Amino acid sequence: MTPAAGRRPGPTVRTRVTEVRDGAAVVHEDRLATEEPLELRLQAPGLPATRLGVTMRTPGNDFELAAGWVVHERVAPPDGIGGVRYCTDTDLSPAQEFNVVTVELTASPLRLPLAHLASSACGVCGSDSVEEALGDQAAVPRVQLTAKVVHRLPEGLRDAQESFSRTGGLHAAGLFEPDGARVLVREDVGRHNAVDKVVGACVLSGRPVPPVLVLSGRIGFELVQKAVVSGIGAIVAVGAPSSLAVALAERAGMLLVGFTRAERFVTYAGSDRVGV
Repeated sequence: MTPAAGRRPGPTVRTRVTEVRDGAAVVHEDRLATEEPLELRLQAPGLPATRLGVTMRTPGNDFELAAGWVVHERVAPPDGIGGVRYCTDTDLSPAQEFNVVTVELTASPLRLPLAHLASSACGVCGSDSVEEALGDQAAVPRVQLTAKVVHRLPEGLRDAQESFSRTGGLHAAGLFEPDGARVLVREDVGRHNAVDKVVGACVLSGRPVPPVLVLSGRIGFELVQKAVVSGIGAIVAVGAPSSLAVALAERAGMLLVGFTRAERFVTYAGSDRVGV
């Protein structure tokens, strides 16, 4: 199941499985969500390529993931990213070729995090309080949604989850307009990576980040923090938020909706912004 040397790994890999159903065993082909390490490096005027960290991710949209991570960690603003490329170090093995990316900045970084090992379940680790996470961030834009739009957002996200349909093992993040129009969706084994990818796609294309973020799972503190940094005014998810996620959403003036189904949803922050 390991990608062949020198080949770019894909979001899924094939495997043979034995499925037991009703007491009978059946061998058939299936697909698994690919999980591979991605080393992130940073290069800027006067700064040689420097290792920022390693994250486990689902291959695909690697440049968007790197760009979104740099913006969300406040290393550089969106317009400070000059480009992203795969590393071509001669000491990299063929299997590593597509697992190292370098983000090139047009100016010195705003901050340079210590090199660390991040996991696919890790976002803004080390923030001790809502105040620290907010920093000098202004309140997010006020977003008004109708109940009808909220109900149908998860379906709009699910319809674009191509890799999930084949594996059942990926998270998704989607950006939508307040009228429910889907703008773009990204998938990853890590829910935090999916958010980085979808925002990174906007950063690299030079388009504004749409104001509504839809998530396929629960809402953690780190996901709300990423949304705040990107100026997203509403999060709608199929899962539940954490207490700290609600606290941050309330402080930022964000609409936060969880347990969203065709027949039900729960508003945890900004309840006055949903028209019934």
